[in-house]
Amino acid sequence: MTFSSVDITTDKDGGTARDKKWPWFGAPIYAAAFFALFYAAVVPSFNSYPEMFTQSEEALHPDEFIGERAMKHLAELSSIGPKPAGSINNEVHTVNFLLREIQKIKDEARSDIYDIEVEKQLYTGGFYLYGFAISYENLSNVVVKISQKDSNNENYVLVNSHYDSEMKSPGAGDDGVMVVVMLETLRVISRSEKPLNHPVVFLFNGAEEARLLGAHGFITQHKWAKNCRALVNLDSTGTGGREVLFQTGPNHPWLAKYYKQSARHPYAQTLAEELFQNNFIPSDTDFRIFRDFGGVPGLDMASVVNGYAYHTKYDNYRNVESGTYQSTGDNVLPLVWALANAPELDDLQANEEGHMVFYDFMGWFMLTYTTSVSMAINIVVSVAALLSIGTSLFIMTLDNGADAPKAVIKRFGLIFLVQAGTVFGACGLTLLMALFMQGVGLAESWYHGKWMAFGLYFCPLFFATGLLPAFYIQWTKRKTHMKLDQTIACFMHAHCILLVLLCLTLTGLNIRSSYFFMIGIFFYTLSVLVQIVLKLSVKKSYFVTVHLLFQILPFLFYTYICYAIFVIFVPMEGRDGPNSSPDFLISVFIILAGIQYAGFTVPVMHKFRKPKIIFSSFGVITIIFIILAATPAGFPFAKDVAPQRYYAVHTQRTFHNLNGSITQDSGFYIQPEETRIHELEDTTFKNAESQSWMDDTCAAEPYCGLPVYRRGWINWTDSARWISSSSPALPTNKELSLKSKQQLTGNKWRYEFSLKACDRVIMYVNPFDKVSITDWSLDKTPLEEKHTPPYLVFRIYAQTEEAFNFWIELKHENDNAEGPFFKFVIVEHFIYHQEYYTDEYTNFLATFPDWSYTTDWFAALESFIF
Repeated sequence: MTFSSVDITTDKDGGTARDKKWPWFGAPIYAAAFFALFYAAVVPSFNSYPEMFTQSEEALHPDEFIGERAMKHLAELSSIGPKPAGSINNEVHTVNFLLREIQKIKDEARSDIYDIEVEKQLYTGGFYLYGFAISYENLSNVVVKISQKDSNNENYVLVNSHYDSEMKSPGAGDDGVMVVVMLETLRVISRSEKPLNHPVVFLFNGAEEARLLGAHGFITQHKWAKNCRALVNLDSTGTGGREVLFQTGPNHPWLAKYYKQSARHPYAQTLAEELFQNNFIPSDTDFRIFRDFGGVPGLDMASVVNGYAYHTKYDNYRNVESGTYQSTGDNVLPLVWALANAPELDDLQANEEGHMVFYDFMGWFMLTYTTSVSMAINIVVSVAALLSIGTSLFIMTLDNGADAPKAVIKRFGLIFLVQAGTVFGACGLTLLMALFMQGVGLAESWYHGKWMAFGLYFCPLFFATGLLPAFYIQWTKRKTHMKLDQTIACFMHAHCILLVLLCLTLTGLNIRSSYFFMIGIFFYTLSVLVQIVLKLSVKKSYFVTVHLLFQILPFLFYTYICYAIFVIFVPMEGRDGPNSSPDFLISVFIILAGIQYAGFTVPVMHKFRKPKIIFSSFGVITIIFIILAATPAGFPFAKDVAPQRYYAVHTQRTFHNLNGSITQDSGFYIQPEETRIHELEDTTFKNAESQSWMDDTCAAEPYCGLPVYRRGWINWTDSARWISSSSPALPTNKELSLKSKQQLTGNKWRYEFSLKACDRVIMYVNPFDKVSITDWSLDKTPLEEKHTPPYLVFRIYAQTEEAFNFWIELKHENDNAEGPFFKFVIVEHFIYHQEYYTDEYTNFLATFPDWSYTTDWFAALESFIF
């Protein structure tokens, strides 16, 4: 094949007469078109809610969820105020509200069809979780079972949400809105003539925030627990909004099938499930307890909008997204009905095998299939992609004016290397940008203004994705007979092959989220096949037109997921701990989503004149955004909307020393929840003790002598602040009694204690050198698994004056050792007693700026030696 008859002349921009380029000003129009598509389709789809059904039109909607009634219930529930487990608000007022509303439902129910049983469950027990041996006493749940009179089926569906809240938070979103959704779901079922082949248990859970105790108390102790075969768990990480299905199973693929069939507004991603189960989300749900302690498979769903308000006073009725009630109810009610009539409940073992891959498309519809089917799909799509690319390259060799076959293959090999370098360079530059922002103290500039992420992380990705290929095209413009469209196609082919390699690798590793890459490969393969057909039939491929038409759906899919990631994960980074790397994590998410569509949309910009200037403009935008990040425009926190979070604990500390003396001090213990801990150094923290003071305390006392409340604080001491103050006013006096001390053998001892203290206590048990704890009356997991001391114990109770009696057995390496043997630290946490705050503490809290938020209480720590 020769090309001597082809007249090729080069224009001033590096194109040829046959590759006439488009005007440069078309490039921003092209980019703007994608922005417009995003804002016209993706954002409205994510924030779309159904019209709320009102009570006045209830007769027009039989067997339908009435959102207005749920909304009114939430107004009353949230008006109770904060509801920490153990408080009067939680154990009395909220329980009374639930029992009253359930009685109304029972009175209006079809008593000729249904039996409705209601119980207030009080539970006491213990287990091991999050590094704590937990002991709880006299906590409460409200449990309802509805069953059809003509059914004797003993296999139940369990629906769970929690009514307790974090300290200072009314808990309207977390989890009040799900509580009222359950109430309305129960009401609709109780008045319907639709079949209910299996009973449904509604667990209104009174102690989720206190380390998932309500779920544990039910699944290990309640008489109905052993009959529960499937779970619908309802939780929240914000103030309502659309609820995402983010965990299924384990195993039992039929559960996702029923969700797909039932949910009218599907929002579900296997990607979210695998991120959650690999600890990318700093939260947990009752789903863990039902799975681990009851073996109950299920569906875990949580609303995700406005995570800035999560566990704060801003989680109130006013801030709940109004579309939440109807949207969530439209999903939960038919789902519960479907599961209650599922034949799979009667033979779980026969339907246990397999995992599901599931994902929705912009909430419009949902796809589900098993992992074996997913593996087949990924392989078939990947092979089809490689075959179609091979065919496309072959056709290039037949095209008049193209290079000879060997030259095309050689040219494509070089382009593949360039594109591989481009992808790695784009990823590396974006990650480097994240490290730079964290290194110069400008992390989280996108926390309140999410738009900042575009300039800081998307633009470097686009800059690198386009610039290196632009240099390659410029360098080879006189060395190849390949048309510009063919060169651009080769870059896209190379990008597709890279995605194929990644997809097949993840598939081989049994990572179900490999579908995330398969989607882009699938649509690109379709576009190549259509171009091949057009080329062979009408002799023109209509390359750009066909390609962009087939990129619309994957662009919507990936930008929708990217938008959802920002809605969910950005607020979470404000509570992920001072040792986290929020910018790095957000940049990784941007890379995963952005590289999918950037590799297929950015290359089209080479069709415009001055491509290097066009791509360099993304770099200029990045520089501008770096400058903005250093100005008030890039300040990450905002009053009442996106506050910076701190824990503040007014603490009295008492240390019993080896020589019999007692040392006492008091102060404000401040624990930041995110990385920008320098913001208050010159104001609120100006009188904080030095790090050397903290180091000395850490050397002398378990957990630095600090009033640890959450396990994560143990690893955050470098960022903690201690500001000396006068003592807090304590509402109760702790009483610790050593009831007996027995020498069991020459080197074994048993200590028996009795403790009367406030309703939330953390204890540290730290044996000295040559001493080991061999047994105790608490959960034995840390002893049996030989955890490294100090051991942590969490004790909580409600409405009881009984002392907590427990014992500890220990062994010394030497016989007849005299002791002392261990340090025993008791920390009382008074988390809902704001009326006891001292003026000094109140004034100190007032020094925090209005763009910050403190979760505050007071504590008393006493360290004993035995």
